[in-house]
This record gives sequence, structure tokens and C-alpha cells, in this order.
Amino acid sequence: MVIAFIPVRGGSKSIPLKNIKLFCGKPLVCWNIEALESCTEVDEIIVATDSDKIWETVLKQGYKKTTLYRRSMENACDMASTESVMLEYINRTKLSDATIFMLVQATSPLTETVHFTEALQMYVQGNYDSLITCVRNYRFFWNEDGTSMNYDYMHRPRRQNFSGMLMENGAFYINTVKNILGNGNRLSGRIGIYEMPEYTATEIDEPDDWIILENLMYKHVISCKTSVNPSIKLFLTDVDGTLTDGGMYYGESNDEMKKFNTRDGMGISLLREAGIKTGIITSENTHIVENRAKKLNVDYLCQSRRNGGKLAVAENICVEMGITLNEVAYIGDDINCVELLLNVGLAACPVDAQAKVKSIPGIKIMTKKGGEGCVREFIEMII
Repeated sequence: MVIAFIPVRGGSKSIPLKNIKLFCGKPLVCWNIEALESCTEVDEIIVATDSDKIWETVLKQGYKKTTLYRRSMENACDMASTESVMLEYINRTKLSDATIFMLVQATSPLTETVHFTEALQMYVQGNYDSLITCVRNYRFFWNEDGTSMNYDYMHRPRRQNFSGMLMENGAFYINTVKNILGNGNRLSGRIGIYEMPEYTATEIDEPDDWIILENLMYKHVISCKTSVNPSIKLFLTDVDGTLTDGGMYYGESNDEMKKFNTRDGMGISLLREAGIKTGIITSENTHIVENRAKKLNVDYLCQSRRNGGKLAVAENICVEMGITLNEVAYIGDDINCVELLLNVGLAACPVDAQAKVKSIPGIKIMTKKGGEGCVREFIEMII
């Protein structure tokens, strides 16, 4: 049994409620949760919090392996240690001694599924009692008495000839329940080191850290995810400017009309054949869209603004389906689509989308315009 334990309290002073503050468009804690949800070695994820807002934010994501735990106020104050809430949870739930317990820090959002997977595979080989994550630091350090700590200043090495020093980056720690109870500490016995990339060295503690890590996230994580997410379970699309060209057509009797593209319709049929659920989300409420949705046989049609915004609508569908937003693909073109585009696993827009939409990090910009087959183009990327 492998449990990933994420302690997140609501009382951060330097960055208020930082654990659910949007980091690269997603609540900070969700980056680690979603990386762990995709890690097959992890059986259960525990988010331990004292905050109602954090609780509600995590709960509405509809994660499959994640459970919320209400930590005591005593172990959520400024003076409480991380070990205190770990021990509280272990004692209260009476976990077996053999349980592998992985402490994960939400303040290290650049940790990816591959890091958790490799570290756990390394740990279960049985060569270590516990495991810590580190990065290799190539800085030269000095003691206060003027002596060099990690190199000979008379023979200053070149970087390529300097092995550096291993520095704890605080991303995560692995141990067994038995060892944690016996030592009252996240680490014990023979300690193994899992070395992570140098760009994961920083933890978010101060506002400047936030700025640095967002830039590193865009460079090293988000921009590297160029392949289409193979686990898309739900495809959602906007209407005006996406399924249509955004034009408003009126007949002599003042009847409103919209022009749809048949190739987009065939694409939605292909999704259905592939077992992917489909849906239309629009702020308008018209019989035209209702009739088109029936023709396309989509699984979900959500019209009007009264449902709390497009993101809230998508979250409700995810809860119903038992999936996460990371398993959703969405294509939209205007500013009322931005919030949802920032939170789904795969986002796209037509080539003639509004500039703010096209500037979303990692968004896939189609070569076709709205109403001219951009939805079909996006669908073909998925299937």
C-alpha cells in the first residue's frame, strides 16, 4: 500500500491561501495531486487541511484517488511541524506498519508523475530505509571563518569538472509507517537520494518564488507536453466563433440563423466511436444550438450563463462522469472561455480566436478559423 500525503494549511502569511492560489492557471495544490493521480504506483492520495476553502477547491475537482482529511487546529498553527500532522494522521487512521508513506510538498509544483514513479520504484528495491529528493548544486560555498567548504580555491574547478553538491529540494520524502512511528521523523535509517532536475530546486515560500517557478513551469513542464493527452475522456466545445464563424444571420422574418460546418459534425461522430464523451457549452440559449446538439447526438448540452460559468459547468460534468478536468479537452475562442481553457488537460482555439485566448500558455492554435473546420482539426489531433 502506497499513500501520498499532502499537508496544506490555510494560514500562509507570505502568500495568503497560497495552496489554492492559481499557479499557471491551476490551484497550486492541484499540480501535485494530478501528477500523483497519474502515478500507478500510488494507491491513495491524502490532502490534509484545516481550511474550508482548500477543502472545497480540492473536492470539486472530482479526483479519483484523492481523499480529504481534516487536520486538527493544533497541528495547523504556525508552530506545528509537518511531522506532527503526519503522526496525527497515521495514529488516527491506524495505518499498518508496512504502508509506504510518501510526504509530498505542494510548494514544489514542478514535480511530475515520472519523478514520483522513478523514486517509488527505486525505494521498493529495498536498499534504503527512507528516501529524500535532491538537486545537484554547482555553487561554491564558504564557511564564516573564510575557508572554502566544497572546493579548493587555489585550484578553482571548471563547472564541467565539478561534481557539485546535493541539495535537498523539499519535493517529497518516502518512508514506511513503521519507521516514521519509531523515529518521529520523515527520514530514518539508511537514506537513499533521488536526484531531480536542477530546475526543481526552488520551493514556493515568498512572492518572488512564485514568479520564478511560474516561468520555470512554462519552460520545463508545460511547453514540453507537446504530445496529445492520451487519457482524454470528455471533449467540450464552444459554439459561436468555434462551431460557427461567429456571424449572426437574420432572415426577413427576423429569424436568427447560424452556419455550422459538417466536417466538425463528422469529427464529433468519430469521438463517439472512439468512446469519448462529447458536450457543447455556450453562454447563449437558442433552439438553433439545441437542434444542432440533437443532430450531433452530443452527451451534454449546457446553455446560458445561469449555471455559474463554463468552468463550473465543466466541473459538474466531471463529477458526474467521475473524471478530472485533466481528462477534458476544450476548444473555445473568446474571453468567456479563458477560465475553462486554463484548467482543462488539453486546450485549443481557432486561428482567429481572441488574442487573450491565443496567448494562453500551452494552448493549441488550430490552422482553421471558427466554423471552417477548426473543431474537426482539433478532434483529429486527439484520435
